[in-house]
Amino acid sequence: MIKLYEFAASGNCHKVRLMLSLLDIPYESIMVNGAVREHKSAQYLAMNPLGQVPVLVDGDVILRDSQAILVYLARQYGAEQADFWLPTEPTALAQVVAWLATAANEVTRGPNALRLYYKWGRAINASEAESITTQLLTMLNQHLMLSLWLAAPHITIADLAIYPYIALASEGKVDLHAYPAVVAWMKQIQSLRAYVGMDGIESY
Repeated sequence: MIKLYEFAASGNCHKVRLMLSLLDIPYESIMVNGAVREHKSAQYLAMNPLGQVPVLVDGDVILRDSQAILVYLARQYGAEQADFWLPTEPTALAQVVAWLATAANEVTRGPNALRLYYKWGRAINASEAESITTQLLTMLNQHLMLSLWLAAPHITIADLAIYPYIALASEGKVDLHAYPAVVAWMKQIQSLRAYVGMDGIESY
């Protein structure tokens, strides 16, 4: 059985949980004890030398990075829907990759950073994070005014990669109601069969 090493409050872990649920894949959730820095232990660092969550273990396969895990799950377990979740058509595939990069960059440096600041007191450059968040949400809203989904005419792993930290943005004191197309997009994701939420994500 697949094992997912995770933090309950991590948006990056949530995107993997959501993908596993949407694909109806059974798995064992292993909560990593961040309070005692279990993710920095020698045993954990053997799986992920960066000492970060999530880590997914599937037999002999050990994967770090939530975006990479989404790619793996789409290809390995998507079955006849593999091209649905991760298109092979060049333009759509490029769009997915662009959004995965956005999830790792602007989402991390913007809404995720603000959440760390306001929820846990993490030291950040708050003005820079606010600027990145505004730019990101404006771009998202403009894109979603023209398209229901981010990278294709249907949901893909691009949407799952971006979704959690946008949906958690209120914990970083970001008002998402100023971005109605983004809110509509979140509603679509939350209405999916087998959708799973997490603490801090508001229902829209």
